[in-house]
Amino acid sequence: ISCWNPVQSLLSSMKQACEILTRDPEGGAARIPFETFSFLYLYLASIDGEISKAEMKVFLLGIKEQADKHSGMVLVRHF
Repeated sequence: ISCWNPVQSLLSSMKQACEILTRDPEGGAARIPFETFSFLYLYLASIDGEISKAEMKVFLLGIKEQADKHSGMVLVRHF
């Protein structure tokens, strides 16, 4: 039996968004600015409704720490 996992589904959507929005060449790191990532993540997570605001905040804080080490850019490997 397969269980739907809202976190994995959201992260899969975020990976696709990074791949679509990046200016990196195909096959590259698929970097996007943290601000863009954060906006999309909060929007999609709020629509989903399964992830608490506290969980969203903790997740984004971790991503921001990683992005700060890469000139404010989020890489797919960060999540």
